[in-house]
Amino acid sequence: MSGVGVPLTVPLSAEDLQRLCDFIYRRTGIFYGESKRYYIERRLAQGMERSGTHSFQAYMALLRASPPEAEQLINSITVNETYFFREEHQLRCLGRSLLPEIVSRRGPGDLVRLWSMPCSTGEEPYSIAIWLLENWPLVDAYNIEIVGSDLDTAVLAAAAEGLYGERALSRLPADLLGRYFEAPHGRQRRIIQDLRESVRFTTANLVDAASMATQGQFDVVFCRNVLIYFDDDSRLAASRNLFNSLNPGGFLCLGHSESMARISDRFTARRFEDAIVYQRPAAI
Repeated sequence: MSGVGVPLTVPLSAEDLQRLCDFIYRRTGIFYGESKRYYIERRLAQGMERSGTHSFQAYMALLRASPPEAEQLINSITVNETYFFREEHQLRCLGRSLLPEIVSRRGPGDLVRLWSMPCSTGEEPYSIAIWLLENWPLVDAYNIEIVGSDLDTAVLAAAAEGLYGERALSRLPADLLGRYFEAPHGRQRRIIQDLRESVRFTTANLVDAASMATQGQFDVVFCRNVLIYFDDDSRLAASRNLFNSLNPGGFLCLGHSESMARISDRFTARRFEDAIVYQRPAAI
């Protein structure tokens, strides 16, 4: 924090820490506890300085009364670690296996909907767009809609802006950087306008059924490396919402350390050449 004499953290009693963690949990499904005490106290101190409140009790009252302040707190604690072409084997699976199966049930020009949820700062949905343009011969034969959604409004704004640093771009070959990114702005590069306009960004909450339902149904959902931050109840709620977000026969791609088999029996595990994914049965 920038103010002279302002503490970096606000020490909390075990009871107050639990109150704040419960508040975060109810809105995100992410479970924090004693092991994340410093992380939470640091974000609390930032929120109190930003809002001008001088006690934990006053800040909690503000969180309940002010949706914008609650949104800023949630934005500050969500995890947004990502980069282009992360878990590339799933992108290969999308082009080689998932999309061919999906379009076998469609006609030319039909709508195919792909969802990155949560999408963080946009690397994943833009990676999907680049991969399909480079590797799926039928990309122009169908109406492909790519949607990126997240709970964190700040990262959605960054995704729409499309500026990325060296770490995010480190796995992209030089020829792709040249084709899909503008000339460097300092140490950043901006994704070209055509690609920025090819992805639609929306706000959605993985554990809120109503929020998820507003996005409609999709043929493929990428929901990677977020369920590991949830407890069992939140994972179950998320699995129900993800199931309902898929068209019958649609596919769910999770992170490499995540398994739907331990959460819900409603999905069918499918083993393809490049990846294991989870399918909503066509008959349900």
